[in-house]
Amino acid sequence: MGTKTALYDQDFYTWTQEQAALLREGAVHELDLTNLAEEIESLGKSDRRALGSHLRNLVLHLLKWHYQPSGRLTGQSWRSSIRNARAEIAVLLEDSHRLEREVAGLLARWYPLARLDAADETGLPLATFPETCPWKRNEVLDPDFWPGEDSDTAPLP
Repeated sequence: MGTKTALYDQDFYTWTQEQAALLREGAVHELDLTNLAEEIESLGKSDRRALGSHLRNLVLHLLKWHYQPSGRLTGQSWRSSIRNARAEIAVLLEDSHRLEREVAGLLARWYPLARLDAADETGLPLATFPETCPWKRNEVLDPDFWPGEDSDTAPLP
């Protein structure tokens, strides 16, 4: 076990390749099970953190889009940021279906920070922005949803 941990500490990449080869060979007794379990667990946590980060960024830009409509004329990066965040979220959810259940909770968790950032970035009073997310989960993720606009009248991408 000592040499398994030493390789993990000294050369993580080589350790990952060795562990993958041992798994493919079915050499379970040769695996560094302790570190392997930790790394697998951290992969899930990493995806969850990434999902939360993309949701916060998405809601931030949706807030700016909705509550500072004058910025739409000069804020094409908002549209791009909204599209990019939705695309990143879609890929994460496609790759990790179980994360679907986390979306509502992560929206609730990260919305307050997005709200504070929206107030800071727009210069609008914090009270301008609702205390809880004004949109449903499906609206936030819908590529055709643009708050404050009819989907029929939304500007083309």
